[in-house]
Amino acid sequence: MKVVAIIQARMGSTRLPGKVLKEINNKPLLEYQFERLKQTKKIDQLIIATTTNKADDPIIEFCKNNNLSYFRGSENDVLSRYYEAAKKYNADTVVRLTADCPIIDPSVVDDIILTFENNEHDYVSNTLKRFYPRGMDTEVFAFDALEKAHKNADKPFEREHVTPYIYLNPKIFHLHNLEYVTDQSAHRWTVDTEEDFLLIEKILGHFHAEANTFSMEDTLSYINKHPELKEINATIEQKKLGL
Repeated sequence: MKVVAIIQARMGSTRLPGKVLKEINNKPLLEYQFERLKQTKKIDQLIIATTTNKADDPIIEFCKNNNLSYFRGSENDVLSRYYEAAKKYNADTVVRLTADCPIIDPSVVDDIILTFENNEHDYVSNTLKRFYPRGMDTEVFAFDALEKAHKNADKPFEREHVTPYIYLNPKIFHLHNLEYVTDQSAHRWTVDTEEDFLLIEKILGHFHAEANTFSMEDTLSYINKHPELKEINATIEQKKLGL
């Protein structure tokens, strides 16, 4: 069973344009993310899925320079982009990730994949009910579930956000949510605004020597010792799904 992780990435962002290639210590955020994901034990192939828009050419150039597999598809129909990418690279299991999570913990990703593999679930994530910090977001689902969603999802938000058709239909799909031992959902380590970027810059600056290997627990410990860091992006609200 081939496990393919697909990172959706584009240069367009209403709150922080070009964020995925924005640099910290002369390295783009997307590079931090894929270098960390290379530490996983369960992913067979990592794909960057961007759009056909010319504005996203820099992402393709980045992929070519770093010998990364990529796919170009629809900007707005992200479900179609995922389906076509997964089909092209012969995925049996799909791991959905987004390019605004540069400090994602590979062991968290592996835990979710392992939970999916060891049980008869169609979909496993740590986002149905949040216990993990935002920025650890991982969804794992069967290609068959993705195909069914692609064929049947007809609402705009279902096409734009990839998985709502799956997780909003528990009578069709068998769902499972992975919870952390304590509720750490108040932490925001995703990059959508300048404030988010400043916090990640502090974290990556602190862990500069071990940028590919520091864990979620390491970050929690660092922020708990420096609670002022949490205030950097404390006022930022997550964008809502257009349900």
